[in-house]
Amino acid sequence: MKRYLMKIAYDGTDFNGWQIQPNARTVQQTIEDALGKISKRKCAIVGSGRTDSGVHALGQYAHFDFDIAMTEQQILLAVNSLLPRDIKILYVEQVNEDFHARYDAKERIYRFSISKNKTPFNARFSSYIPRAVWYDDKINRCFEYFMGEHDFTSFSKYNPDLKHNRCIIKSLNFWQNDEEAIFEISANRFLHNMVRRIVGTLTNICITDSEPEIVKYLIERENPTHKLITTIPPQGLFLKDVIYPK
Repeated sequence: MKRYLMKIAYDGTDFNGWQIQPNARTVQQTIEDALGKISKRKCAIVGSGRTDSGVHALGQYAHFDFDIAMTEQQILLAVNSLLPRDIKILYVEQVNEDFHARYDAKERIYRFSISKNKTPFNARFSSYIPRAVWYDDKINRCFEYFMGEHDFTSFSKYNPDLKHNRCIIKSLNFWQNDEEAIFEISANRFLHNMVRRIVGTLTNICITDSEPEIVKYLIERENPTHKLITTIPPQGLFLKDVIYPK
């Protein structure tokens, strides 16, 4: 039995997220079904993490064990031939038998796109926030308080299965033009709704002209009920990439 790692891109619009759920269309289930048809048995995949309903991926990763005599390229072509148009496997490579797509990941990178003009052409892949405005200097000053290791309870949905809510944010970037505003965040791990709440809070700080120092207070409060903390829609959120040791 050999272990393989696949890199996956998908449009999350019509999926109920990554993780398998009863009576729901999910990315994980769809790929497992395709692998099962090739191997003639159940073939489970383990993702680098979960994405929520409506969230997209440019670079999701998953490992799986496979005992059919096929090359990496043959597996890639066979799986893609059985997948719907909103999922594509970008590559497949053999890895060590003890490799784990989730636990061996060192960094995850998310990108969030917000459209400044609501049109039918960007509704699937960007969010739209009426009357929103972003000030580069204010956002960059806010970033200083997010950087490093913190308890991000204030910016996450409650999950009783987690032992702690501490994450290490490694980088934050923001840029904008006449058409869109882009946030990009990397961290060792992300909590449920964490990216959407950070972006929503930064947007609200600009809209209300609040001082960047409020971020420090919101983090230390460890409570998501403050009026500045908003979970914005998922349409603009992409898992851009996952970083593994060489």
